[in-house]
Amino acid sequence: MMRAGKFVLIVGLVVLAAGCQRLSGGRNYAEPLPATPTTPVGSGQLAPLDPNAPAGGLNDPSAQPTDLASNPVAAPADAKEVGRTDLLGGWKITSAGDNCMAFMTLTTWSGGYRANTRGCASPVLSGISAWDLSGNQVVLKDGAGLIVAQLYSSASGQFNGQTSTGSPISLYR
Repeated sequence: MMRAGKFVLIVGLVVLAAGCQRLSGGRNYAEPLPATPTTPVGSGQLAPLDPNAPAGGLNDPSAQPTDLASNPVAAPADAKEVGRTDLLGGWKITSAGDNCMAFMTLTTWSGGYRANTRGCASPVLSGISAWDLSGNQVVLKDGAGLIVAQLYSSASGQFNGQTSTGSPISLYR
């Protein structure tokens, strides 16, 4: 019995010593990876802006937002009734050339229910933090509770409307 105890003690010490060697930066550590080469950033002249392009838009920080709370988007004649559970989950969102994802939950949050977006280049779309229903209208809001967009359900099952910057917006699966 005494020999078994000594054997366990010796094996334990050997394992402990091996572990200490690993933690001390010994030969068992992998070499650090070399730096990854990068390509240089290009330079050159930008093409002139199109003077006939419409002013404003989602990517224009100087665009004046529309007050959608006091000036709501009119409901189309074929707008369908919408329930909260109809909006749960992931949606594709498009507006002014931006294509990204929106996710909606029933977690209560300021201004309605929790929402977030991923992959949106526009500050307006990436700022969506909440959603709510107002009759058959879907309202998307930012972190301050300001309305970002108003949408209505269409016969095709997608939601179409307008952003606070006046751009068309669509949610679809």
